[in-house]
Amino acid sequence: MYFSDRTDAGRQLAARLGHLKDQDVVVLGLPRGGVPVAAEVADALGAPLDICLVRKLGTPGQPELAMGALGEGGVRVLNERVLRRTGADERDIAAAEVREHAELDQRAGRYRGSRPSIPLEGRTVLVVDDGLATGATALAACRVVRAKGAARIVLAVPVAPQGWTDRLGGEADETVSVHTPELFYAIGQFYRDFTQTPDAEVIACLDRNRAAHGPVVHESDVRIPATGAALAGRLAVPEGAVGIVLFAHGSGSSRHSPRNRAVATELNRAGLGTLLFDLLTETEATDRAHVFDTPLLAGRLAGATDWLAGRPESDGLPLGYFGASTGAAAALWAAGDPGSPVAAVVSRGGRPDLAGDRLAGVRAPTLLVVGGRDALVLDLNRRAGSLLRCENRLAVVEGATHLFEEPGALEEVAELATSWFTGHFRDQ
Repeated sequence: MYFSDRTDAGRQLAARLGHLKDQDVVVLGLPRGGVPVAAEVADALGAPLDICLVRKLGTPGQPELAMGALGEGGVRVLNERVLRRTGADERDIAAAEVREHAELDQRAGRYRGSRPSIPLEGRTVLVVDDGLATGATALAACRVVRAKGAARIVLAVPVAPQGWTDRLGGEADETVSVHTPELFYAIGQFYRDFTQTPDAEVIACLDRNRAAHGPVVHESDVRIPATGAALAGRLAVPEGAVGIVLFAHGSGSSRHSPRNRAVATELNRAGLGTLLFDLLTETEATDRAHVFDTPLLAGRLAGATDWLAGRPESDGLPLGYFGASTGAAAALWAAGDPGSPVAAVVSRGGRPDLAGDRLAGVRAPTLLVVGGRDALVLDLNRRAGSLLRCENRLAVVEGATHLFEEPGALEEVAELATSWFTGHFRDQ
């Protein structure tokens, strides 16, 4: 036996997944047995934990042998090899589907309640189960995750038979297994304790992870009206939020920017809402002239601010801007408008020079964050500080370059931004 129980299996599996730490990862456990394994992995990676609801379609008379699987969103996978071997036909499949669809609906309500699932679009998703036998359930899970917009899928299990990756048909971008024994009859043979995981344990794992990652955050995909366009965005507002920060991304980036998302996650944990949205449509973004059109970008940001101010989520809450690179110029330009309602601004590696004369009109307290090794941008921000007439501070992250890719650099940016926003929002 390789594992004493699922907790032990999760710890051993986590030791193989250290390369994913500090990435924008969501860990998904397959209920029920995969969740306690996934919980250990999520703890080790410091990542949020959710579930991926998939149900095995058991063969008649052999419910543990999967002839296929069902997943959320109508995903269905059939194992033709098992169907041929057992002689199961369409009536058997249909009967199993009716049972398992009902179970999927029940489990969704039982495990999630009214809470929305964690968004996966543009992120690395780590799918975890307590083992893999036929591969039907794992294959369905990967397809569910891909349909939800995951940018990269990693499938990880404590144990699987030799050649197991061939059964996935390339659905996962990376696969990890602690053990791949030659003699494989059932997953349970490799566990000392393989008793069924109760629903209460699944719920407890999810609740512990949510508590460790801060308040409950209500997230929704939104469409923001703009002149001649509708801009896609993601609005995240924690319960009891003390303010909302609008993000203005830099050139060549979008609402999926991993650096901005990482900062937004830390703001959410601190009780701050965030709005990440595209300043340009996909067609507009192909024109480099638009990418550096600060008045256009600032106008889009100001429009999004007006739109957000009319939403019930922002009722009575102060608003702020977080701008990165050229997006910082747009944030400062918009904040320099005499009617701007923003209460605080943070610039990360910004190009404040592109805001020009608008700098003198900024009234919101402004924090300029620059990497110590980003010499040109550091000089530009020092000059901008002398032109600002509002409360302002230059914070230098020592050893960091323009993209803050060095270990701990982006975390320092997030801490600085959190402190700046929370401190100034409280003053409103």
